[in-house]
Amino acid sequence: MSVDIVRSVAELRARVADWRSEGARIAVVPTMGALHEGHLTLVREAMARAERVVTTLFVNPRQFNSAADLAAYPRTEESDARKLAALGEGLVLFAPDGDEMYPPGFSTGVSVAGVGEGLCGAGRPGHFDGVATVVTKLLLIAGADAAMFGEKDFQQLQVVRRLASDLNLPTEIVGCATVREPDGLALSSRNVRLSAEARLQAAALPRALFAAARRLEAGDPPAAVLAEGEAAILAAGFARVEYLELRAEEALAPLAAPDRPARLLAAAWIDEVRLIDNVPVAPATPGADGA
Repeated sequence: MSVDIVRSVAELRARVADWRSEGARIAVVPTMGALHEGHLTLVREAMARAERVVTTLFVNPRQFNSAADLAAYPRTEESDARKLAALGEGLVLFAPDGDEMYPPGFSTGVSVAGVGEGLCGAGRPGHFDGVATVVTKLLLIAGADAAMFGEKDFQQLQVVRRLASDLNLPTEIVGCATVREPDGLALSSRNVRLSAEARLQAAALPRALFAAARRLEAGDPPAAVLAEGEAAILAAGFARVEYLELRAEEALAPLAAPDRPARLLAAAWIDEVRLIDNVPVAPATPGADGA
């Protein structure tokens, strides 16, 4: 069994037109490849929602702030195709090259204010402009009825939701729960770059987040909770905590306390690898201990 690989926009659009003529519903799963179980979970969700599924594989240069980071990003198309083929029939892998996505003279960009600011947007200037531009193109190229995005990249998910709403794109944006290793570390293509020791230490990031979330929900003072959470991450072997913040879930506005559905989001560096994660935080219980 093999997956059907499409390289050009014109060919994918021809496939989409055929599927539409058959009355098929179409879902798309945008990725940069190096597929792991988190990605495959998104594909399975797409298969449950649509008759035809397009998984995209494009390492988007416009969302990288570092040429070295772009060069180091894993490229594993052959193994990615095998993993997709194992999921069943009817899947297409759209794997264009840079010139196909950004032909000579390309000069248009999509920028999302508000949810794209702060957090990863502060540490990676222009990153979400690159994400928003390529995702807009992929949704339009695939003619998608639905698109799957993981909640691990929660700010990215909210950026995509906002652009789809603002631009009236006829695509349902579906957020899927973060897939984790048994020790809690969120699955990421970057995890393979960790040394054996750093990989063990990295599990301290989700441990600190879940512990802090429980304390916030119990009414503990947010400033102390965040400071102690950052200290725990650093004590575990991380070199730097880029941010650890409490934000409103819907619009990602900074919160002084979890008085509405919220997310605790973090980015931290270990073994020269930048890891991100987030966990939900329910509104604090009135009158809870520590309030």
